[in-house]
Amino acid sequence: MNEGPDRERWLAALRSRIPQVSPEQAHARQRAGALLIDVRDDNERASGAPEDALGISRGFLELRIEQAEPDRDRELLLLCGSGQRSLLAAETLQRMGYARVASVTGGIAAWKAAGLAVTASALDADAAERYARQVRLPQVGEGGQARLAASRVVVIGAGGLGAPALLYLAAAGVGHITLVDDDRVERSNLHRQVVHADARVGLSKAESARMTLAALNPRVTVQTVVDRLGADNVEALVRGHDLVIDGADNFATRYLLAAATRRLGLPMIYAAIERFTGQVSVFDPRRDDSPCYRCLFPEPPSAADAPNCAEAGVLGVLPGTVGMLQATEAVKLLLGIGEPLVGRLLTYDALGMRFRELTLRRDPQCPGCGPGAGFAGYVDLERMCAAAG
Repeated sequence: MNEGPDRERWLAALRSRIPQVSPEQAHARQRAGALLIDVRDDNERASGAPEDALGISRGFLELRIEQAEPDRDRELLLLCGSGQRSLLAAETLQRMGYARVASVTGGIAAWKAAGLAVTASALDADAAERYARQVRLPQVGEGGQARLAASRVVVIGAGGLGAPALLYLAAAGVGHITLVDDDRVERSNLHRQVVHADARVGLSKAESARMTLAALNPRVTVQTVVDRLGADNVEALVRGHDLVIDGADNFATRYLLAAATRRLGLPMIYAAIERFTGQVSVFDPRRDDSPCYRCLFPEPPSAADAPNCAEAGVLGVLPGTVGMLQATEAVKLLLGIGEPLVGRLLTYDALGMRFRELTLRRDPQCPGCGPGAGFAGYVDLERMCAAAG
């Protein structure tokens, strides 16, 4: 019975302790250097937020404010939907030691009514909710999420490496994924190729993966190419993308990808697995210091020295770990954040649960990127691998 009056008395007490400013005053102070913080939830801000405001949901304010603004003497202006949550947020910041805190009266409704600038979110309500935890990262934000949505990635193979990479690229919101695979789902694939299902045995791997990705994130466009990558189509398949994820299981395909990505200036995220071990690296021809795949493998080894998973066996969870590392490198490259695995070969020993990093430098004598390297055509690369086998 007393909840209403008690609530009103509580809010009145907050108003007596928390400075309040009008939207016009807040805008003027923001232009003078104050930080305006929109404490509404992500889906609320999707319809529009004050220009240059920092978005931190009320429920995460205590966790994120010190990282966003460590200076406790800077003036902070809190805005919400109507002016109540901003009072609570301001009180919290006062208790945390922020000396100059104020609440914007009337919230975003009053801000709009005053005709002040509002910036529409780069994300609609669905995207704001779907990617909420990722967008909260300062290194991503709405701008980064929009970049992911505009990105184009081609994944070669929907097998052990491609399966986890595909899942996490789609979940992250990479807008266009081209998947190249001419194989069909077999029951022996299922212990490691988690993008497929038992009911799809016999179905094209590309189509099976597309079905899974569509169910996971219908916002992502998945283009399937049910064809084998070869000398006659490699450039056409990778051209027009931002990067290439190598999920192949043979040297012939990797040499083709290495040549095509170098000619087209596309990063190639390489990985390989065998039994209990895996390795990952990034070959980025846009960088002068980046080695290429043939700096690592100048010539293909014999088939006896490089058995595939069908011959040597593989622990089912191994490609999951390695494929996710590939997806991580892809997202970093697309966002332009962090330190990619350029010039570094990361190896993983699942039995010992150890990672080891090896320096991989450009080889001056490399037949792929050295000063004397020449391109004799993709057909010759295929023949070279066949001869080595």
